[in-house]
Amino acid sequence: MTVLKSIILFVLAAVAEIGGAWLIWQSVREGKAWWWAGLGVVALGIYGFFAAFQPDAHFGRVLAAYGGVFIAGSLAWGMLMDGFRPDRWDVIGAAICLVGVGVIMFAPRTGG
Repeated sequence: MTVLKSIILFVLAAVAEIGGAWLIWQSVREGKAWWWAGLGVVALGIYGFFAAFQPDAHFGRVLAAYGGVFIAGSLAWGMLMDGFRPDRWDVIGAAICLVGVGVIMFAPRTGG
């Protein structure tokens, strides 16, 4: 159940962070209204809470692992929201990152 909780929190964190950054990008770079950026700032704040609720107690471990989720999630977001088509190297790189997430977060450890 801890693994499932962690995965759900990573997905929620990715949606909040990537979505927040995308909203700001849309406001600044694509000429959307200023309030898009405001919503982006709120979403980025929400991201921090999702990260803080991870079951692992180590900030560095959680944020390092989240980096891999962010990479894969950013490619997926680009595909869904902007019509981006990753090439095979993008996909291979994202897969490597997700394997790294699994190792960092879920490898068996003894002690702390």
